[in-house]
Amino acid sequence: MTEKQKRFEELAIRSNERGYTVYSDFLGLSEISELCAVRLPVKATLWGGYEDAERCVACFGDREYFTDNTDYPIKCILIKPVNQKFADALSHRDFLGSLMGLGIRRDVLGDIIINENCGYLFCLENITDYILENLTQVRHTTVKCELTDNIPTNALPQPENREIIVSSERLDVIVSAIYKMSRSQVLPLFNTEKVFVNGVVKLSPSATANVNDKISVRGFGRFIYKGVLRHTKKDRLVVGVEVF
Repeated sequence: MTEKQKRFEELAIRSNERGYTVYSDFLGLSEISELCAVRLPVKATLWGGYEDAERCVACFGDREYFTDNTDYPIKCILIKPVNQKFADALSHRDFLGSLMGLGIRRDVLGDIIINENCGYLFCLENITDYILENLTQVRHTTVKCELTDNIPTNALPQPENREIIVSSERLDVIVSAIYKMSRSQVLPLFNTEKVFVNGVVKLSPSATANVNDKISVRGFGRFIYKGVLRHTKKDRLVVGVEVF
């Protein structure tokens, strides 16, 4: 068991013994994979502030009586230029770099969604005041921060429906087709633990994708596999994917 898995076990035991929910910090893909691989005395559920978030907080304990996810200690901060006319073109890296420059740990920060040169930052509740008071500049642009519950629908990642032709439902075949890579280029992604299926790292390129699998390829993106739609005349497969 890794150190991270021991920490998950500690949180789960605390929840089980004391009878209340316990929350982790934000987890990345590798940490979520470690969480999925360990057996715990209570169930762990994940939420990142919006559907299909990549970075998530784990909740340990019984959520049977919760009707939504508002109990998670997650807030959203809108970071916007004071004057858009004179603002730099700001990227995810710019926002994250400015936050890290304030000495903020990565594990208290979730996803950052970019929309119309503004950043929507998901973070732990206990760091919000510090960010609101101290984040005043991103690159050379003066910004202001405010808590928000209203994220524009068009700001959230929208999947693109695609149909691709493949020879089989093997993961390496599908990843190769989506990201226009050769099979030899795809293989190192599995060897270096950069391919995740439903939050679990996959080492075998020959593993088969199942309908509605959520597949992430670190450094490239993520997609949802929708299964075989039909066969071509040459008996190849036409499969559906939703690519983010």
